[in-house]
Amino acid sequence: MKTIVLEHPRIASEKRFNDIANTPLWSCLMGGYAVSALESQGIETAFLDHAVPGAGFDRTMDAVFDLGPDLLCVNTVYFWEHTRVLFDFFDGLRARGWDGHLNLFGFFPSLIYRNILETCAAVDSIAVGEFEHTLPETAMALTSGRTLEQIPGLALRSCLLDQKSRMRPPEKDPDVFAFPKRSSLEGTVSVLASRGCYNHCSFCPVPPFYNQGRLWRGRSPENIAREIRMLTEQGATRFYFCDPNFIGPGRKGRERTMALMDLIRPLDIRFGMETRPQDLDDAVLEKLTGAGFESLLMGIESGSANVLKRIDKQADATLASDAIALCRRHGIEPEVGFLMFVPDSGLADLAQNMAFLSQNNLLDRLDRTANLLSHTQIVLAGTSGYQRFDAENRLKKSGMFGFEADVIFSDPAVEWVAILLTHACHMVLRCMSDSASPIYWEKDALGISKVVNDHLVALARDLIRRAETEATPGDPEQLLRERAAIRDGMAQLLPGLSAG
Repeated sequence: MKTIVLEHPRIASEKRFNDIANTPLWSCLMGGYAVSALESQGIETAFLDHAVPGAGFDRTMDAVFDLGPDLLCVNTVYFWEHTRVLFDFFDGLRARGWDGHLNLFGFFPSLIYRNILETCAAVDSIAVGEFEHTLPETAMALTSGRTLEQIPGLALRSCLLDQKSRMRPPEKDPDVFAFPKRSSLEGTVSVLASRGCYNHCSFCPVPPFYNQGRLWRGRSPENIAREIRMLTEQGATRFYFCDPNFIGPGRKGRERTMALMDLIRPLDIRFGMETRPQDLDDAVLEKLTGAGFESLLMGIESGSANVLKRIDKQADATLASDAIALCRRHGIEPEVGFLMFVPDSGLADLAQNMAFLSQNNLLDRLDRTANLLSHTQIVLAGTSGYQRFDAENRLKKSGMFGFEADVIFSDPAVEWVAILLTHACHMVLRCMSDSASPIYWEKDALGISKVVNDHLVALARDLIRRAETEATPGDPEQLLRERAAIRDGMAQLLPGLSAG
């Protein structure tokens, strides 16, 4: 049997160009894990990694036909308004005469598998949840001619006849998974040190992907170190742990992390990670930095206790502030995950967000400021937030299968601030990506970035003040005039600035 695992091309979104929440970060390793899982069972598998700049679906279709697979497994990633192109690609394969078995896996198809099977005739099956056992079992059943109906975690069109979940229970021991195959070791190499997450944030697709089961499962320090050592022997020196929570819960999570640091310290690597404020202390940070730790993304989300409670974030702003200060004492400048706007927030929550960001010196660098002040909660199908807003009839569904949705704000004044401030931040971020711009990323010999940064912060405060003290008309013409005024004000700082 000829088997292919495909990482399909991605197309950048115009509207969502600054949002990375379409899929959890570790999706970038799913194709490689799928290949290794198949090969570990003796199934010869080709890896087509076309999730690279410049790749297109025409070339991908030619590559699939050149190989002529009996089984095509696709790490299916939602990429906003362009996702339809991927399903057109599937239809094109069928129209061109390919009659093999098409299987989808990954976060997106797992969370909405019934909708896909109901409407997409080109798709034969979906591996729901963790796929490393499901895909080899599917390939072996196809080879032997056995029925696919009894494979755990495999959803078929016949599964639509009942409401039973096809989610495969998570593997208890992630050490059993073969290391992922990689098409390149250039740049920073991603590593997944654990599976799942021990939290249940309402906006996150990780808990539903693991079926609310044993959510966080850490690989052993020895297993992780063995993979990193193997990669360093091939020339890799910089790594990023793409776990939602690298350290893991409680005392055992800290002990596991410190044991891992002892194992990788002799490898002389540099690495980054993501974790939560409550997972950090002096002892852990001392171990981390001693082993090459240099960058951190910390999920904080809000400076408002009200918002943190609404999004099921088991944290508080004081603890987050303490963690930021702790990181800085150890020489780490943390980046933070932050939702400036959520559908249930009030103007007081926005003011608390501004106070938190200012007090923690997080609004002093233009690229960070423009990001922090522009992020609005994204609601994706399968998450608890999506389900709650849907039950409240507040969703404005969009995208294929209604997978993403805007939410009707509970306070129109907050929505007014969100629309205008996000517009300003996006203009700045687009300008920062233009190599001819005076604020092109770190190139700023004239200090213009600081001027623009201070302008954005002042604009945010002014919009919140106006929303508190003035009527904020939401009619489209008034919003257009407000947006034009913001653009004109920015253009005085950045001549030639386009609306974006």
